[in-house]
Amino acid sequence: MPIGIVSDADFDLEKNKVPDVKPAPIKEAEIVDVNRGRGTGSVEVPNSLRNVIGDESQTNGRQSAVELAQSFGISSSSVSAYSKGATSTATYDQRPNAGIIKQARERIAKRARGKLMKALNKITDDKLDSTNAKDLAGIAKDMSAVVRNMEPEQEKGPVNPNNGPTFVFYAPQFRDERHFDVVHAKE
Repeated sequence: MPIGIVSDADFDLEKNKVPDVKPAPIKEAEIVDVNRGRGTGSVEVPNSLRNVIGDESQTNGRQSAVELAQSFGISSSSVSAYSKGATSTATYDQRPNAGIIKQARERIAKRARGKLMKALNKITDDKLDSTNAKDLAGIAKDMSAVVRNMEPEQEKGPVNPNNGPTFVFYAPQFRDERHFDVVHAKE
């Protein structure tokens, strides 16, 4: 039957085709306390919070990250570990969250590069003649320092201070004839 306006007789006929459904008995609601967060006695900090504190340390500085951590009952020494991508001070050499820290540093460096380019673009020939160019050069210098400090740390590998090829010479020791056995031969 199509949807639309129908007569009362047609409505009652269709209504009687549907079996009666008895409503389910209503149960009383029960409130269950679900353990959320760290729970009583747990000292484990969620990884997402570690990442937020590490990002905060890179973005707004250590003091801001320490204040955020203290609001969650986390020590300032843990903030130092989180700002390096480690999960605790005991596992400082393992840095599973280093990618989050690297992303935060890259985001800051990208913004500093933008400001640096704006400052450099403002230094024109006309401005070089005026005294304001020193201020713009100072801004450019400061932004370049920020970019340099926020660049991702280079992978640790063999360090070559000369940035050139490395030559290793092996020189055999000179041995005197007295060190060898003498074999007399008949000729």
